[in-house]
Amino acid sequence: MKTLVLFLSAAVTILAGDRASFAPSAEEVVAKMMEHDAERQAALNGYTAMRRYTLDNKSRHASMLVRVCALPDGTKQFAIVEEAGSGAVRKHVFHKILDEEAAASDPKLRAQSRFTPENYSFQVAGTDTVNERTAYVIEVAPKQESKYLIAGRIWVDTQEYAVLRVDAKPAKNPSFWTKSVHFVHSYGKNGSFWFPATNKSVTDARIFGKTEMLIEYFDYKVSQ
Repeated sequence: MKTLVLFLSAAVTILAGDRASFAPSAEEVVAKMMEHDAERQAALNGYTAMRRYTLDNKSRHASMLVRVCALPDGTKQFAIVEEAGSGAVRKHVFHKILDEEAAASDPKLRAQSRFTPENYSFQVAGTDTVNERTAYVIEVAPKQESKYLIAGRIWVDTQEYAVLRVDAKPAKNPSFWTKSVHFVHSYGKNGSFWFPATNKSVTDARIFGKTEMLIEYFDYKVSQ
């Protein structure tokens, strides 16, 4: 019996080692993620979609509905359909977000925010399930303080190597008046492509306190 137990223990150890040897490294996951992303971007001829922005804190509420048009080169154009609530929030938060995203979508700047070895250090933290899909959990650490980079974790689909989820904070604090920002960004599949689905963020500001913002993405139409 003792011999059998030792044999089974050794077999389990060998099998565990075999499984570990097949686990990809962070470099392999990121390389495949970049490869698949490049293929999807090459096939995508632009799209249109709708977004709904909602912000709440103890003293202010605002909402905004926006139409976005993404051109074949990735440049984004925004048109505000309707907005309501605090004028200060709409002017200094919502409109600023649109302006910064439009600027960041410029092909010359887009490389500064991508998940690449030039921008980040990567480490595999395990696997997880997101919306019934298996994903690699990757810790991302920015190589410099930049408003275009983040620090946290990303979930990468094990089959299509698309980013399914991001749980992080900005690599650089957006302003003195902001003590902390945390956000969770989720993605969904539309045909052959992956697009943002929701973005939930919580900001702790020095004056206004805790502020929650939700961005909902919907009604995607891929250009033919």
